[in-house]
Amino acid sequence: MLLKAGDVAPMFELPDADMQTVDLATYKGHRHIVLFFYPKDGTPGCTREATDFSDHEDDFAEAGCMLFGISRDECLKHAEFRDKEGIGTELLSDAEGTVCKQYGVWQAREVDGHKKFGIARSTFVIDKSGVIRHALYNVNYKGHALEVLRLVRELNS
Repeated sequence: MLLKAGDVAPMFELPDADMQTVDLATYKGHRHIVLFFYPKDGTPGCTREATDFSDHEDDFAEAGCMLFGISRDECLKHAEFRDKEGIGTELLSDAEGTVCKQYGVWQAREVDGHKKFGIARSTFVIDKSGVIRHALYNVNYKGHALEVLRLVRELNS
């Protein structure tokens, strides 16, 4: 099931690249949240997306927003990816795929006549009260971070 604007964001706890637990509920009432789901560490599109968000991390922070990138990669793979690419944004590991399913980003595609599951590149803008304001599925990474920053800034106007 796909989430939409106005839905309450599913809360979760996931480990980051340093194996520290991030509890989304701790930000409720304090910060906006951007969750960007991406397929795999180290691939060209995912690297570009993660580094673009990371490059604008200070701008998101000024807008009262926390950024989290989520994929099914393990914590150690996230740490290697983060360190190699100089990514400052927290990367969360959803190795079991539970959060990917809650957010509707674990989707089937036809590949060579076979059904194959994977993460559909998607982003969610969640306001301070925990309500999804924007649910963006199957996004193109090019220019996406700046577009999401604009949406976050609109929450503050």
